[in-house]
Amino acid sequence: MTDGTSRDDSVVLSEDAWREKLTPEQFRVLREKGTERAFTGELWNSKTPGTYVCAGCGNPLFASGAKFDSGTGWPSFYEPIDPGAVTTEDDSSFFSRRTEVLCAGCNGHLGHAFDDGPLPTGLRYCINSVSLALEEQAPRG
Repeated sequence: MTDGTSRDDSVVLSEDAWREKLTPEQFRVLREKGTERAFTGELWNSKTPGTYVCAGCGNPLFASGAKFDSGTGWPSFYEPIDPGAVTTEDDSSFFSRRTEVLCAGCNGHLGHAFDDGPLPTGLRYCINSVSLALEEQAPRG
């Protein structure tokens, strides 16, 4: 599949192609399941209206309206933009049990989900800034 997609439109690239496409920090987080340091990411405190998309493949992930300040230092959302935008897997690394959040478009590591978020879902999708890009909403008027 030389066009970088599979039959289900998910992005499938070689490790070398991902290294060329992403910055070293994006590669470390998205492809090697790394984590950026809290309060250091570009988007953790952003209040700009728009859509947060995967920095790897552009898949729309979260709406700015679902973003909230969790106090953790990472962008936090109470729900994805669409239920099929992300997938989850059990993560038992670092001697704990967590739920890993992955981009459904490219299987890139985004962060983790926890059940201590606000209503209406009670969920907190704690996402690395570097795994996101913000497509700003055009101003109204």
